Amino acid sequence: MFDWFRRLVPKSADFFILFERHSASTVAAAEALSKLVRGEGEHAALVAAIRDHEHDADDVTREVLTQVRQTFLTPFDRGAIIGLIAAMDDVTDEIQSCASAIETYDFKDFAPDMQEMAAHICRALHKIDEALPLLRDVPRNGSKLHDLTGEIVRAEGEVDIVHERGLKANFAAANANGNTVQFIVNREIFKHLEKVADAFEDVANQIDGIVIDYA
Repeated sequence: MFDWFRRLVPKSADFFILFERHSASTVAAAEALSKLVRGEGEHAALVAAIRDHEHDADDVTREVLTQVRQTFLTPFDRGAIIGLIAAMDDVTDEIQSCASAIETYDFKDFAPDMQEMAAHICRALHKIDEALPLLRDVPRNGSKLHDLTGEIVRAEGEVDIVHERGLKANFAAANANGNTVQFIVNREIFKHLEKVADAFEDVANQIDGIVIDYA
């Protein structure tokens, strides 16, 4: 009797798989950035890999936005889905921006503080990757999700501390050697790494919002 109605109503898209696909690309981009900052691997190949991962993430974002418009039943409010994927995409975009700056300046002299910031970034993004599958059952996983987002926010705070310390060391070195160009380029790389951390904190806040609304 209702077969005609079921055929007309679009099926619910699996947004969780799309979130997890996006996260996999973002984690891969962050791992490549961390290798780049540690001076491991071939410079151009790592920058190219980051660019490829960012393009893959963009493809997923477009698919999510298409499915949101076309899907009748969604697991969360459409605004929550759009907010989460947009925040996730900002992370990948900032990683790509950092890699582009490194490529533009042919930068290879990474300070230990830059390497530490990249390590915190990778750790936080692995926590996001761990959190996303738990969104399949928010009522059951709300407490664990809250713990993970807390760790992600703390990682952002740690990045801020290292960022400030690195800027101070960079300024002191510039005063000592008078190399203004080196100071400006170092500050640019520090700024890009810090923006990645700001972006992943936004992802944590989006996840927390879903937990508050649906747990």
